[in-house]
Amino acid sequence: MNLSRRQLLAASTVAGASLALPGTAGATPQLVRRGRPALPYGIMSGDVSANSAVVWSRTDRRARLVVDLTSHGRFDRAIRLRGPITGPEDDYTAQLPLKGLRPGQRYDYRIAFEDSDGRRGESLEGSFSTPGRNRGLSFVWTGDTAGQGYGINPDLGGMVAYKAMHETRPDFFLHSGDNIYADGPIAAEVKVADGTIWRNVVTEEVAKVAETLAEYRGRYKYNLLDDNVRALYADVPIVSQWDDHETVNNWYPGEILADDRYTEKRVDVLAARARKAFLEYLPMEHIAGRGRIYRKVSYGPLVDLFCLDMRTYRDANPRPDAAGEVAILGREQAEWLVREVARSKATWKVIASDMPIGVLVPDGTEIEAVANGLAGAPGGREHEIAWVLRQFKRRKVRNAIWLTADVHYCAAHHYDPSRASFTDFDPFWELVAGPVNAGTFGPNALDPTFGPKVEFVKAADFPNQPPSGGNQFFGHVDIDPRTGVFTASLRDLYGTVLWSKDIHPAR
Repeated sequence: MNLSRRQLLAASTVAGASLALPGTAGATPQLVRRGRPALPYGIMSGDVSANSAVVWSRTDRRARLVVDLTSHGRFDRAIRLRGPITGPEDDYTAQLPLKGLRPGQRYDYRIAFEDSDGRRGESLEGSFSTPGRNRGLSFVWTGDTAGQGYGINPDLGGMVAYKAMHETRPDFFLHSGDNIYADGPIAAEVKVADGTIWRNVVTEEVAKVAETLAEYRGRYKYNLLDDNVRALYADVPIVSQWDDHETVNNWYPGEILADDRYTEKRVDVLAARARKAFLEYLPMEHIAGRGRIYRKVSYGPLVDLFCLDMRTYRDANPRPDAAGEVAILGREQAEWLVREVARSKATWKVIASDMPIGVLVPDGTEIEAVANGLAGAPGGREHEIAWVLRQFKRRKVRNAIWLTADVHYCAAHHYDPSRASFTDFDPFWELVAGPVNAGTFGPNALDPTFGPKVEFVKAADFPNQPPSGGNQFFGHVDIDPRTGVFTASLRDLYGTVLWSKDIHPAR
């Protein structure tokens, strides 16, 4: 095999606790073997780099994760890794980090769980490839799953945009936030503005806004009922970000809700539960313990991916005319971003931003994203972004591209100081995708502070248009290993290319 057994076993997390008697799990959508651990929600890999990855699954009782790993497709010659024991405290989810992998290799893995008697239950197989030199790289990105009450519609074939992304055979999938809509109940039927009826698969856990930990967990389980989602996740590694709807709409730390649908009004309490569910249900490298979501994922010589967290460290949403600094990254994260991007030797520095820079996103009379909608010098949250852009220029950062979602339409924006009020930065692209399975809106107004120009936009035919209207969007990137050309495209629900651009790297 093209990996070191000793390195892999030494670096991977293997739980040593004794296994108690199996507990009783809640109802699951499918059970394959009666009396043995099942895998009702599929398998995943995430945060794959040249030398590491994380694999994930969920079972239906107290059991130990067991992973067979091979780099040549033959499981009779695989390495068997015994992972952690899971139980109700983790909602029967388990993750296993893999270290000591070799660059440029395809790995196949098989996941099962083992009960207290050593009996293995249902098993499922997945795969991922580590990045390597002299190899091209492709990936997809989008955001906003199961929003505005649009869930899994069997009439449409489920969340079919996930199938379209899967058919591009990407090396990884970047989910740019709003993996779930914890604040959006999903009913059996939705009456659409055009007179049609949208039908949903429903579960008890999505019938109301999520407040309890069980309800937040139930939102992730709901998405994994979809065949298209499970198929993509088994075959394509995910890189996960979060935004507001993993908790509640437009939230910020310290907020007290005035929403009558909630019995728990303290957003900090809700966010703690939401974070636990997020970290349980999405495989990722755990930075600084289990709490930090912003991180760098390296994809070899072509791409370093910098995943931001614009939710955890922000100040309260400001009024548009707020002149002083208002945090959206926070000082520590902003300094980390500048430092790590400046150190990067990759051709492309992809800034995975869960919110756009120049798009105006209001929150009533306040500002939810970065842009305040006012011309002139930076104000409010624009101060932090201006500092980051200025530092990129001073440190001679080249080939930084910002990818985002959040606003429920797709667009390509080019930023240039010759058009801007704030001019101390180098030109760059911001590409917007999404939603992948939610209501479509837009387009929103652009703020002139950083000189954005709309090169392409495709939005809804009417506000809150359902996915059945076809206006669901994802982005696709293909990078040539010889020239380094970054070919970006924006695509619709069925994978049709709407816009494409070859972006050549600067030396």
